[in-house]
Amino acid sequence: MNILLFGPNGSGKGTQGAILQKKFNIPHVESGVIFRDNMAQGTELGKKARQYIDRGELVPDGITIPMILNRLQQPDCRRGWLLDGFPRNMNQAIQLEAALKQAGLRLDWVVEIVFDRQTAKNRIIGRRLCVKDNNHPNNIFIEAIKPAQKGGVAICRVCGGKLKTRPDDQDEAAIDKRHAIYYDAEKGTLAAVKYFKEKKINAGSPIKIIELDGSPGVQDVSEALLRKLENY
Repeated sequence: MNILLFGPNGSGKGTQGAILQKKFNIPHVESGVIFRDNMAQGTELGKKARQYIDRGELVPDGITIPMILNRLQQPDCRRGWLLDGFPRNMNQAIQLEAALKQAGLRLDWVVEIVFDRQTAKNRIIGRRLCVKDNNHPNNIFIEAIKPAQKGGVAICRVCGGKLKTRPDDQDEAAIDKRHAIYYDAEKGTLAAVKYFKEKKINAGSPIKIIELDGSPGVQDVSEALLRKLENY
């Protein structure tokens, strides 16, 4: 089972990816991690990527896609993989699909978590981290996991520990920039999603498409996703 996973920051994409990873025993391959690993290991592609990153430039697709292919051809991906964070535009979608085909790797599923932009932003800004355990979910904008209160101070709803915020979660300009790329249906990530959808409709692509409403709770979303994957 080879899956491309799409969803904006704040949609719960990472959480759903972890659930799929555990359920199907396949690696959750994140493009950002691939970059960091290649640079840390000093691979030839990693050295080339670092030159662009050090100049504050985007790494060309001619470097990024071979990195991704190398990762997807590793032994732990033989049973399947879940690719997250790439492609980010239509041209990358076209190039990735061609590269996968040339490498003899099939793409089975495209999963899109559909989520309202403002709600996604609120979820990011509302995240609170428990200093005792980051896995304790707290979010001031999600009713089901709102922090508890003690003496007028928000505390972890699970263990009563102190809460903190990540600086990047509070950087609204950075959040808006990432979301602007994702929600752009002409030049951004949604254009890549549209490419796969239109190819399915117009060219009879064998790739299966799943649109998933990301607004319910984590458990509801994961149950709906697993049900669609198993019963498509």
